Amino acid sequence: MERKKSEMTTLCYIEKDDCYLMLHRIRKKKDVNKEKWIGVGGHFETGESPEECLLREVKEETGLTLTNYRFRGLVSFVVEEAPEENTFMCLYTADGFEGEIISTEDCEEGVLKWVKKEDIPKLNLWTGDKIFFQLLEEDAPFFSLKLKYHGSYLKEAVLDGKPLELLDIVDEKGNPTGLTQEREIVHRTGELHRTASVWIINKENNGRQKVLLQKRSAGKDAYPGCLDLSSAGHVPAGCDYLESAIRELGEELGICARKEDLRYIGLHSSEFHEIFHGKPFHNREISAVYLYEKQVDIKDLRLQTEEVETVVWMDLEECIEKVTKGDPQFCIDQGELAMVASACGRQGETKKQTF
Repeated sequence: MERKKSEMTTLCYIEKDDCYLMLHRIRKKKDVNKEKWIGVGGHFETGESPEECLLREVKEETGLTLTNYRFRGLVSFVVEEAPEENTFMCLYTADGFEGEIISTEDCEEGVLKWVKKEDIPKLNLWTGDKIFFQLLEEDAPFFSLKLKYHGSYLKEAVLDGKPLELLDIVDEKGNPTGLTQEREIVHRTGELHRTASVWIINKENNGRQKVLLQKRSAGKDAYPGCLDLSSAGHVPAGCDYLESAIRELGEELGICARKEDLRYIGLHSSEFHEIFHGKPFHNREISAVYLYEKQVDIKDLRLQTEEVETVVWMDLEECIEKVTKGDPQFCIDQGELAMVASACGRQGETKKQTF
C-alpha cells in the first residue's frame, strides 16, 4: 500500500496594536476549517521554502507584504482516521508589513478581522490552537507541537516530545461535552472539568476517626505547601472517576487499591479564583468523592515527591474545626469535608467555603 506524502503548510498571525489579524473561514463549502477562526497561510507550492510560501500566502490572502516576521514553531497534525495524511505547519508571527488589507469581497478564504489578543479564546478555534496561542503569548522559544485529532476532538498533545495533560470539558452534571483542553489552559480560562478525591479514614481504638492529610509540594501550581485531602487529581480525557481515583492513590501514596476498596459518597462542585506563581488560577471542577477505610501505616507509603512533601494523621474533628475557622495552612474545601463528615457518621455540618 502506497503511503501518502505528508503535507507542508504555513500559518501566520500578523500583529498590530495588541491585536492579531484573524481569518474567519466561512466562504468555502468544503473546508476543514469551516466556521473556525485561524491565521493566514496555506500549502507549499513546488520548490518553495517556508518563507517563500509564507510571503506569497499572506500577500494573496490579505494584500499585505510582510517586512518583519518570526518563525515560532513547527506544529504536526495527525488525524486519527487517516494517520498517513500528516500535516506539518510552520507557524509564524509578524509585526511588520506594508500595504493595505484587501476588501472583504476580495478574500476568497473568508473574512479578515483584527481581534484583540485577550478576545482570541472567545472565538471558535481548534482546541489545539489555544495551546500554541498560549506559547506565543508567553514568548516561548522555538517549539515543536504535535496535535492528534479524531474529527474535531483533540486526543493527544505533545510539546517538545513531552505529552501534555488533556482534560475533558464537562457540563454542569459532569458529562463530557466532546471538547478537551490542556490542563494549564483549563485553569487559565476556568472551564469546567472533572477531578477525583480520595479521603483515607481510619478508626482508632477509642472509636474516634482520623484522616490522612498530605502536604502539597512547593512546586504545585496551586496551594503549594498547604495541607490537603489524602489524594486527589484530575480525570484525564477519556477516563472515568473511579479509575482516576485508583491511579492517584497509587501514584501519590503508593497504595494499590481495588475498585471495591473505595466507597463512593457523591459528586461535589467547587469554584475558586486565585493567583499562584504570579499567574491567575481559575478552578471550576466537579469531583467524585471516595472514602478509603482500610488500615494504612504511614511507614508503608511511597510518596510521589513531585506532588506530596509529607503526610500526617489528624483527628477528623480537629480537621473540621481548623478548616471551618479558615486556618491558612489548609486548602480543603469545606463543602467536600462536610460530605466526608456526614458519610463518616458525624452529625454536625460544616459550611461550604468559597475560596
